[in-house]
Amino acid sequence: MRPADQFPPIVLTATDHDRLSALVEAVSERLPDVYAYLTVELERAAVIDAGELVTTVVTMGARVAFRDEVTGQERTVTLVYPGDADLAAGRVSVLTPIGAALIGVAEGQSITWYTREGEAKTLTVLAVEPPSADGGAVAA
Repeated sequence: MRPADQFPPIVLTATDHDRLSALVEAVSERLPDVYAYLTVELERAAVIDAGELVTTVVTMGARVAFRDEVTGQERTVTLVYPGDADLAAGRVSVLTPIGAALIGVAEGQSITWYTREGEAKTLTVLAVEPPSADGGAVAA
């Protein structure tokens, strides 16, 4: 497994942590790579109450702009649970390698993640729009 000190500190709300913990257990056999990655992320995350969360941290439902540090390509996606995923609409599941990498990362932080083929990628979070009260991203 990877050393935790090579990755930026991450913060999760107690609600996101609880829901993600249950979700990860449910997919442990079907998606072992995502299970392993998210389990480490959940274990190392600082868990706080939603009211304490800084709005520049990626949470479930947040709209996130990030840059691939190898290609320089910038993308904006909304981080969602698997049932709401739709790549064409820019909704990325937290159960994808990139979705798992984004959760809990703050604006300005970079994180290295691994594709399903084992290729290392680094992304930098450029901007975060927190989810609205109804769970969707705040409209721009």
